[in-house]
Amino acid sequence: MSYAITPPRLPSLPIVGSEQRFPVRRIFCIGRNYAEHAREMGATVDKDTPLFFCKPADAVVTDGADVPYPQATHDLHHEIEMVVALGAGGRDIPVDQAASLIWGYGVGLDLTRRDLQAVAKAKAHPWDVAKAFDHSAPVSALRPAADASLDADTTLTLSINGELRQQGRLGDMVHGVAEIIAILSTLFELKAGDLIFTGTPAGVSALHRGDRFHAELAGVATLDGRVA
Repeated sequence: MSYAITPPRLPSLPIVGSEQRFPVRRIFCIGRNYAEHAREMGATVDKDTPLFFCKPADAVVTDGADVPYPQATHDLHHEIEMVVALGAGGRDIPVDQAASLIWGYGVGLDLTRRDLQAVAKAKAHPWDVAKAFDHSAPVSALRPAADASLDADTTLTLSINGELRQQGRLGDMVHGVAEIIAILSTLFELKAGDLIFTGTPAGVSALHRGDRFHAELAGVATLDGRVA
């Protein structure tokens, strides 16, 4: 097959302990999945209607690359999240079968242009310009699910310039991973290569040029980087 232009490079993530890479097809995100974070943003959690949005696959930043400070904002915020990578997909997946789709886990930042998000919220507009911009999804190397030990007490932590900013337990999520996958599969056909950002605990705040971040999903993944 020939193309009219050079096809774009397929985004991918490194894999812990392997020279292979994980191809990224699509990035799904859930908002307001930690009650304390929802409260700090002046919102409430509607458990019956989860809030989903997407980022483009090529928004990933990995392999230690710098994160460019984005254009059109003066208020860039960090949101640490566990990232779930799917090795299989489907539609209308039962909750009790959802875990079988998981290929691996990582940790990432859902970067947000908070000022643009505030404008979108005030006007009841979509969040795309606030969430789905270039380089908005730094992600760690992935650890295969078979090698990852996770439970309700597994912690997410984010430090900026050595100062702890965010900390939370996976058990504090409003919707668990299996439930997120099951609900998403009623809205989209999920496929191998999809990533799911599973929500952020409280403590989100601003990032500035030159800031260094260290994100960790305890015992599973770490992510270090710098805002350029």
